[in-house]
Amino acid sequence: MKLKKLLLSCTCMFGAFGLQAQVWNADLGNGKYKNPIIHVDYSDPDVCAGEDGYYLTASSFNSSPGLPILHSKDLVNWKLIGYALQDQVPVEHYRTVRHGDGVWAPSIRYHNGEYFIYWGDPDFGIYMVKTKDPAGQWEEPVLVKEAKGIIDTCPFWDADGKAYLSYAFAGSRANVKTVLMLSEMAADGKKLIGNPALVFDGHDGHTTAEGTKIYKKEGYYWIWSPAGGVKPGWQLAMRSKNIWGPYEAKIVLNQGNSAVNGPHQGAYVETPNGEGWFLHFQDRWAYGRIVHMQPVTWKNAWPIIGVDTNNDGIGEPVEEWKKPNVGKSYPATPLEASDEFNSHQFGLQWQWQANQDPSKHWGWSSGNLGFIRLNCIPRPEEMKTMWMMPNLLLQKFPSDNFTATTKLTFENNPDAKKSGTGLIIFGEDYAYIAIEQDNEGKLKLVQRSMKNARTSKETEIEIAALPIQQKEVVFRTKVEMIDQKEPYDAKVTFYYSLDGEKFKEFGKTFKPTAGRWVGAKIGLFATGTKAVNDSSYANYDWFKVENNNDVKKTSMSISMQD
Repeated sequence: MKLKKLLLSCTCMFGAFGLQAQVWNADLGNGKYKNPIIHVDYSDPDVCAGEDGYYLTASSFNSSPGLPILHSKDLVNWKLIGYALQDQVPVEHYRTVRHGDGVWAPSIRYHNGEYFIYWGDPDFGIYMVKTKDPAGQWEEPVLVKEAKGIIDTCPFWDADGKAYLSYAFAGSRANVKTVLMLSEMAADGKKLIGNPALVFDGHDGHTTAEGTKIYKKEGYYWIWSPAGGVKPGWQLAMRSKNIWGPYEAKIVLNQGNSAVNGPHQGAYVETPNGEGWFLHFQDRWAYGRIVHMQPVTWKNAWPIIGVDTNNDGIGEPVEEWKKPNVGKSYPATPLEASDEFNSHQFGLQWQWQANQDPSKHWGWSSGNLGFIRLNCIPRPEEMKTMWMMPNLLLQKFPSDNFTATTKLTFENNPDAKKSGTGLIIFGEDYAYIAIEQDNEGKLKLVQRSMKNARTSKETEIEIAALPIQQKEVVFRTKVEMIDQKEPYDAKVTFYYSLDGEKFKEFGKTFKPTAGRWVGAKIGLFATGTKAVNDSSYANYDWFKVENNNDVKKTSMSISMQD
């Protein structure tokens, strides 16, 4: 499998896994960018300026590894360079899938030569990790404060050496919300000290105030906070001459007349020449909370985020804008979604649904052999759906319109009874195409789906089945946005090929849905039903993601001979 023959028509001018294979590029190549700058579910983004450009992190909830670290030199072109958490903490707790729990709304800051990330786990408290090299190893997490329901934390070190931490509450755990808190913190950032104080109450018109970010600029202390809820919300800025308040608040960004619903919750950052920029999310239902960037101007010592089309001091999102002036032009670098599986490491875009269990060997890379192997480890008999399966290898939707194709060989062991492997679109509703072995050792292709997986304990519905003889197949799924405005509905179509050239549509189209606080994901799985000393397994040769238009242009033909 090491040598892969990807036969492309002469109209294809790039390598099979080159720039053309990437599916979203915000850099327009003319000195401007378009929104969203990242069409990926990096929700609750936060950004800081560091020694070598800018670093972004985002909520990762229960996925492992967690706390993604992205790097950019120009705030438009981003590269995923690693994770701050190799395992979600507490480690044993998160060996079980905990949808929607875990890392909520982190903040990243550069202070005294070190990078700090703080986040609130709504069930355990405030955590911190730090490093001197964001692309390298991060230190072990520190539990700064054990607590229930504290979320959306942000650190701040003042010029006098004192440190502070702002935070909010998750009403589902704390039974209170819509208030913002401030606490003094030890200078090393490892514990809170003193008495926390309420510094903003949003109950009078700004329900669900949360997502705190704290700054200091031109003599004012600033707390920036989203309010109004995930899909319809707006952005607040609050200022005071005293860090403990009182703070006066103002709406500085909302949807207005734009097409961008709920533009809020994110990061303010400045370039070396003083330009201000705000990176925030927009919730697009199944596509998750994607990342936009707005220019920030200042008027009467208040920020205006985006463009003030109504001349009321409240900004609205822009569709296109001039790229930040960072003193140099950098090339377009779309985020990676494809993977040749030629490394001893998994591609950084992949995450499991839970921390890996050392007693269960879900799968491995193969070094220089050119594939990844997923083992059909048996799942508990009571686990009738994929919803709680920890060993789903998933990545976020990389764009609004894309096609993902993967080649695999299924090495089935008849003694393992029912087992299978395939390509899945995963959310609270999910669907997949798979090759399976039945209890008699016979092979078939299947498409199955599940609705309301979070609340239903019913088994998956089989939509299509086809007996086959061979073990080597190519699966494909096409994701198409069919509604360009709220609620951004999409459809998914599954295909298979037995010769690598002719793809046949299989089963029914499927409407993807979001997961628990996350967008839909795409990925691979292998699962079994019987424990044996040599499980069935699948070798995945590659995973290729393209823009839907590029699939047609390149007339891709895949050789089945390696």
